[in-house]
Amino acid sequence: MHLCDSEPHYLYRMEFKQKIHTHYLQMVQDRIDVFKDMISGLTEDSKNDAKGSAGDKHETALSMMHIEQEKLTNKLKEAIAQKAILDKIDPLKTTENIILGSLVKANGIYLYLSVALPKITIDGINVIALSPQSPLGNHLMGNKVGFEFEINGTKYLIQEIS
Repeated sequence: MHLCDSEPHYLYRMEFKQKIHTHYLQMVQDRIDVFKDMISGLTEDSKNDAKGSAGDKHETALSMMHIEQEKLTNKLKEAIAQKAILDKIDPLKTTENIILGSLVKANGIYLYLSVALPKITIDGINVIALSPQSPLGNHLMGNKVGFEFEINGTKYLIQEIS
């Protein structure tokens, strides 16, 4: 094996993995910022509404705002937890076995073992972020290139790990 033959491919995969990690970190940070802005907007609205209203209609509006604020707070907590997991991942780390933070190519599909997030496209390649606790993530964890398994009638073959 010549190191220089595989080195450009390896470097590209590492750069690709870093781009994926950075994109997902930014996506989660953007969600955190949006939820914080929405919560603070609702807080302001409820303060302003409290000054100028009275009666049942006012109480209902405040109650609705409070419910919405709770929903947003829960979404914010979830996004913060996702960011904490992403923050623990070193995108430069590679292992033979699949771990949290591995970029796996299986059946031609790129899977990023991190947290469940929407599919993204980086350098024209689709990438799916999935949680190690998901059924597919659970089957991948700890395995190596060449490992085959089946989920819901679909056979998977691990082709690459970076």
